[in-house]
Amino acid sequence: MRPIRREEPLPQLRKALTADCRRCCGLCCAALYRARAEGFPAELPPGRPCPHLDGEYRCAIHGQLTARGLHGCTAYDCLGAGQRAAATSPVDWRRDPEEKRRLFAHFLSLTALHQMLWYLAEAASLLPARPLWEEATQLIGECWALGEESAPLDALQLEQQRARVNRLLRPAHEQTLAAAGGRPSPCQSADYSGRKFRKTVLRGRDFSMALLLGTDLSGCDLWGSSFLGADLRGADLCGADLRGSAFLTPIQLGAARGDEETLLPPFLSRPTSWGRSSGSQ
Repeated sequence: MRPIRREEPLPQLRKALTADCRRCCGLCCAALYRARAEGFPAELPPGRPCPHLDGEYRCAIHGQLTARGLHGCTAYDCLGAGQRAAATSPVDWRRDPEEKRRLFAHFLSLTALHQMLWYLAEAASLLPARPLWEEATQLIGECWALGEESAPLDALQLEQQRARVNRLLRPAHEQTLAAAGGRPSPCQSADYSGRKFRKTVLRGRDFSMALLLGTDLSGCDLWGSSFLGADLRGADLCGADLRGSAFLTPIQLGAARGDEETLLPPFLSRPTSWGRSSGSQ
């Protein structure tokens, strides 16, 4: 199988986009909206800390999340925005309402920027997207610099930057599909929920923005397939070969099911919530 990516061109960026909860202060457990129906402990509006967030800004039930079915918690990944925001906070946000407001807004802004950075890092590594590498690297520098601003970006600024990033991601996505013999799907947000693709060769398949809720992709060959913005909640990835797939994120993997036989791109880690393969002892 021919490679789809060059050797990691941006190792320091990949490291910066790796969440490190030890260097954070419980931001994902307090700054976000969390719904019980989406696998969180309770219905909590933005700004209200989870009741399980302890005095040290750690989850008091972290070791029980999978057993309790809190898949929203296990799937979430800030892509490094948490520790980057926390590094700018000199005080305890629980004791300073103004600092809490500033820090939470900064975290949300960084979360959006780090999502853009994750996709741009992917575009900058994909061999079929070689003509876009220089522009992707330039946009990476811009997105990172925007995160260095002392004041959080407003919604309009983020939307403008997202539009610029999306204009690059679309051809990167299309070129990757073409290299695998595929082509963009004519249907936006295609619904494959519950479909059974088990052990099917799905090279160059366009799953961008698709609904893959509970879809069986176990044992599938997904080289050159794009998952840009796809919803993989409950999808079965056991034994699937995802090494050559494009635009996968940690959140997508955390929301899906996989096992020890699932093959992943080198920059993605196997979620701790995933089970062992049926052949494991």
